[in-house]
Parts: sequence; structure tokens; C-alpha cells
Amino acid sequence: MLAFAEQYQVPHVIPTKFGFQWWQYILSQDNLLQSIFSSFLIALFTTILSMIICLPAAYALARFEFKGKRFFLFSFLLSNAFPKIGLYTALGILFYKFQLMGTLAGVIIVHILNTMIFMIWIPSSSFQSIPIQQEEAARDMGAGPIRTFMQITMPAAVPGVAVSGMYTFLGSLEEAQGTLLVGFPEIKTMATSMYGIILDYPPMAGAVFSLLLVIPTILLLWGCQKIFGKEIFSGGISM
Repeated sequence: MLAFAEQYQVPHVIPTKFGFQWWQYILSQDNLLQSIFSSFLIALFTTILSMIICLPAAYALARFEFKGKRFFLFSFLLSNAFPKIGLYTALGILFYKFQLMGTLAGVIIVHILNTMIFMIWIPSSSFQSIPIQQEEAARDMGAGPIRTFMQITMPAAVPGVAVSGMYTFLGSLEEAQGTLLVGFPEIKTMATSMYGIILDYPPMAGAVFSLLLVIPTILLLWGCQKIFGKEIFSGGISM
């Protein structure tokens, strides 16, 4: 309601005038449009790189047993169970040493670290549910390990990989604290720009920007539900 309000004052319960004034204002600000573009670009790179790094690890965790496996999986949950400011402070020290502060690469690394739990836990569960006999049959027919993975394992795991990719993309879009510490002021995203909008603009502008953050989430959730069905969200993760 706030996003479409042009006049909204006490004691009125609802706005007395609706319109697109604040939408036009937000979309006319070059710095805000740049933050929107940067958010989607970073989220896209984060998702692709996270898949490249994490899917082999997820497959190894699903197929092989080794000492410390459960603790390794638990470590991803542990790092997301507490406020991350301590983790970001430690990362900041390392990033200063490697000259990653204020760089796009540094921000993407932070986003990947925050979303690894999605890209490892969910695909690992999907790989684990695929009978290993299918892979063994393909190998017996002469297929190499890469061909077996790409033509036998990966197609069966696509729903889980797609959902993990969706969560990774959305998690990157909403990441703010690490981006502020590592990337600000050179790298601005929608999530970090929200701080300035809330402080410097009327509530209606913040509501518009909030909707711009929410709309991609709704569209991605709706798309995955239509393609893969409701079961993909309600089935849970078994490890």
C-alpha cells in the first residue's frame, strides 16, 4: 500500500491518493538503478560459480564415506546459526591482506560463502536419492565418469540442483552485511541501498524498493513450483 501512496497522513488509515510517483522517482535515480543491476549481476555470478565449486563436493558427499563427513556437513549449518558479524570481521582481515576489499571478486566470495549450504546440502540429497546402480550400468556399457555424470546422474538431480540454484540466487540478492563490510562504497547492491533509502527517503520510497526485492523471489518460487511441483519444497532434505 505504501509503495503506491502519494498522500498518506495522520489520521487517515489508508492513503488519500494513490499513484506511481515514488516508482517514477526510484526508477529515475541512476545510482539506485545501478544497484539493482549490480544485485542481479552478482547473484548470477554467485549462482554459477557456486554450482561449479559446490556440485562436485555435493556429489562426493553423497557417494563416498569418509571420516569427518557429518561434521563437515554440520559446519555449514553451524556457520549460519549465529550472527555473522564475527565471521565478516575475520574475512575483512584476510580480504585486506589479499586486496579484495572494495572489489567485485571480494563481494562474490562473501556471497558464495553464505550460500554454500544451499548448493551442497540440497544437491547432495538429490544425488544420494539416485540409485548408484544406474551409474554402474552406464559405466559397464563403456561410458566414462564425466559422461555418466552428465547424462545419467545430472538429469535425475536437476530438480534439486534447480531449487538450490534458486535459493542461492535469492540468498545473494538479499545479502547485505557482508557486502557492506567488503564492498562498500565501491560496490552497492539493492540490499545495501535499502539502508540509505530507509534513512534518507520517505517510507513510500523504501516500500517501492522492498517490492523490487520481493518480486523476483515470488516469480522464482512460482516458476520452480510450476516446473517441478509443490513436492520439491515440501519433501524436505534427508542426509
